[in-house]
Amino acid sequence: MDKKYFFFDIDGTLTDNATHQIVPSAAKALQQLQQNGHFVAIATGRAHYKAIAFANSINIHDLVCFGGGSLVKDDVVVCTTPLDDTAVVSLIKHATADGLGWMVMLDDSDAVYFNNYRFLEQAGLRRELTTYHYDPALDYRVLKNVLKVYLAMKKGTENVHPWINEIGHLRMNDDYFVIQYDRKKEGILQMMEYLEEDCKDVVVFGDDWNDLVMFDHRWFSIAMGNACNALKEKADYVTASNVENGIWKACRHFHWI
Repeated sequence: MDKKYFFFDIDGTLTDNATHQIVPSAAKALQQLQQNGHFVAIATGRAHYKAIAFANSINIHDLVCFGGGSLVKDDVVVCTTPLDDTAVVSLIKHATADGLGWMVMLDDSDAVYFNNYRFLEQAGLRRELTTYHYDPALDYRVLKNVLKVYLAMKKGTENVHPWINEIGHLRMNDDYFVIQYDRKKEGILQMMEYLEEDCKDVVVFGDDWNDLVMFDHRWFSIAMGNACNALKEKADYVTASNVENGIWKACRHFHWI
């Protein structure tokens, strides 16, 4: 059997959105893939500090995280690519001029930093564990190596602030965007280069809009049955939904396990 290099999205692909736990058959499939000598990794938009705990809980130690901006091999961070400094300054300048709140992530942790309380007033507390650091002297014009920007912007007001389209962004809820490195494909290519392996042997699994960037003609792309239509249209193969054992069925179908 030819060795394959698998990259799995987490939310909605490996996990059940209702429970946020890995689907049992998916966990079994990943274990058998590794036993059969395949390379198995996570490819996620999650920050490293959030992704590593999940990955290790299912015995996965290689990751493309931060949306492709960080590579982890055998639990060791190989590299991390921050957002472009000039783009970050431009974004926050626009937001400040329009009266929108913002916060930044400066390191691989749950800490965020801001110089006024506008984000919290407009978007409220984030719905996950976060350590908030208020620093009135924080000058966004000299920020370097920012990993994420959280930007308060109500859903439906994007046309009022067209500059948001100058940089990649993900809407987390109706109250704010997350601006982060969003190039899973580049992260996978970088991992394959690091491994010195041919990208034609890559197989990716995904389910949502943010996975479109990692569905590439150079490898084999599988959409879950619960995936958005755009991803299904781009996929080489559509399997059953995550909770209907889609990963297990696809791996059996192609004789990888």
